[in-house]
Amino acid sequence: MNFVGIDLHKQTIVLCVMDQGRNVLHRKRLSCSSGEAIVSFFKGLQPFQAVVEATASYEWLFKLLEPLADRMVLAHPRKLRIIAESTRKNDKLDAQVLAEFLALDMIPEAHRPGPRQQEHRMLVRHRQYLRGRMTGTRNKIRRILSNYNGDRPDLFTQKGLSYLSKVTVNSSDRFVLDQLYAEYEHHGRQLGEIDRRLKEFSRSAPIHEAEARAVLATIPGVGTVTVDVVVSELGDVRRFRSAKQVCAYAGLAPGQRESAGKSKQLGITKEGSKLLRWVLVEAAWQLVRRTKRWSAIFEALARRTGKKKAIVAIARRLLCVMVSMLRSGRAYQMAMAA
Repeated sequence: MNFVGIDLHKQTIVLCVMDQGRNVLHRKRLSCSSGEAIVSFFKGLQPFQAVVEATASYEWLFKLLEPLADRMVLAHPRKLRIIAESTRKNDKLDAQVLAEFLALDMIPEAHRPGPRQQEHRMLVRHRQYLRGRMTGTRNKIRRILSNYNGDRPDLFTQKGLSYLSKVTVNSSDRFVLDQLYAEYEHHGRQLGEIDRRLKEFSRSAPIHEAEARAVLATIPGVGTVTVDVVVSELGDVRRFRSAKQVCAYAGLAPGQRESAGKSKQLGITKEGSKLLRWVLVEAAWQLVRRTKRWSAIFEALARRTGKKKAIVAIARRLLCVMVSMLRSGRAYQMAMAA
């Protein structure tokens, strides 16, 4: 059996091939644009196992080699670097290190989303991108108007937009305002289109996903945006061993530093999806505002830790409740918050 470490770059892939005894058999650099050359080289290595880090652009290579390999492994970059640092005294991950760890069966594997989850993530993250662009455009418009003491709270209502088209500004600022508003309208139309696409996408959901959507929607203040983000970012929660592991995946688990036999708890790790953390915090605020039980829990935490840490703790607890609901298939019950 050959063991292949793949160091994937934007233009090239660097390969290191080892045998079971970790002897280097081949080193090779191939262009990412030469799909046929890549396939030809790997066919000559059969049987083989290969490992590549879970970078942003691994999917094309994984799909290309999966039919040829006895086993394809997607490595978790952060966990692998920790292992490399503890065993090799540095965290450099090149093709040889990847091949060596694969031969030793020491690769910590990353989750590879299925085709439907990948599509769902693409749509949900693009919707968030459009929302961000619209927010940025609104802020720029308000910034220009503030130079004339002309900003107003209802600026993006029908009445406010009528005012925007007539407010007196210099010719350059008017030119920029008109372009910004055209951009704002354009992104608004795109946002409407992607919302419709996501509704169509949800209607084609398999039974397990449809049940997950229905269960999550029973939580007070949780709407379609939150449901889409949670479902697309987490996928099937059964792949996690515990709710604690889900919190770690979402970056909501507190970090810890050990020194001289003593441990100190740090802030949350902020690993994983920023979008998932954001939507959970927003959902936590909705719960706190809408329900007496969650509000009381938040106030008790806020008195001890402050509001910022308290709402993060609520978001973490909410995620645990979501995981419990998704596993049991039961609708939200206030007792779950206890």
